[in-house]
Amino acid sequence: MSNARDEQLDLLIIGAGPAGLSAAGAAAREGLNYLVIEKGLLADTIYRYPVGRTVFSTPDELELRENSLRPCRDKPTREELLSHYVRFALDEGLRIHTEEGAESIERHEETGVFTLRTTRAEYRAARVLVATGAMAYPRRLHVAGEDLPKVQHRFVEPYPYVRKDVLVVGGGNSAAEAALFLSEEGAHTTLAIWRADWEQRDPKMNAIKHWVRAPLERELEEGRLRLAFFTQLEEITGREVRLQTEDGVVRTLPNDAVFILIGADADHTLLRRAGVEFAKAGLAEVPVYNPDTYETNVPGLYVAGHFTHARHIKQAIAVPRRIVPLIAQSFRTTV
Repeated sequence: MSNARDEQLDLLIIGAGPAGLSAAGAAAREGLNYLVIEKGLLADTIYRYPVGRTVFSTPDELELRENSLRPCRDKPTREELLSHYVRFALDEGLRIHTEEGAESIERHEETGVFTLRTTRAEYRAARVLVATGAMAYPRRLHVAGEDLPKVQHRFVEPYPYVRKDVLVVGGGNSAAEAALFLSEEGAHTTLAIWRADWEQRDPKMNAIKHWVRAPLERELEEGRLRLAFFTQLEEITGREVRLQTEDGVVRTLPNDAVFILIGADADHTLLRRAGVEFAKAGLAEVPVYNPDTYETNVPGLYVAGHFTHARHIKQAIAVPRRIVPLIAQSFRTTV
């Protein structure tokens, strides 16, 4: 096969997460000349999950081949899911360049061909599919001391924090899991959470999953974990944190580490510079696209994955399987 840098690709896929891998598999089945560009590692978002984490979804919602993801328990761990995605790419012989970031996408109006510039090379492609996920920028509280080295916006594992005073800030499953792991493994842990998030029980409203809440409540009952209903984090210093509780009292807690886990946002820079239009969707912005084809207002430029309205991994896998054959069909009808 010729070098992708010297040829015109049928389809260039940006992102090697579940959506990108699904798109690559579909492109291979359709006989398209394709390439995947990934700025990080294969399934990079999964790689960045906490070590040993159990994924919320069941295997049938995550797997790229039917009945091929077989975890030891009902739901796979980070390691089992990561291995599944890596094995799919290897077994299928997918054309993927990792640790190569996309820097710009330009469509030439006269020919409709795209030029994609990366940190390593320049490519030409008739179609481009962007599947870069939505975890590029961790959200910040913008409080004094948030830039201290002890403040993290990603939780990896609890063991460096045994017998240390740790504050976890957040109201979702990521914060709840981090607080649970830290407490179970001997960190002196406080979970600062908004009361509405703690009392939320509706799974459609991103309530803490029951298999996380139950052991979390056990840690609380046994006195290993503390809960602080707060309104805002006031300040982080080298040895303390100050937060305002819901009754207006400012508490000062001894502290060695802070985890601010309040979500993340996608990086839309690439798409915006390419001319893609966006619309508000709650707190986030989502690219405007055809709901049947996932083609944006830029002809030949498609989107898929977590930063679209189809946010779940199951949808991120299913959408490319539907739209890549449509892309392949567009080549056959123009010949």
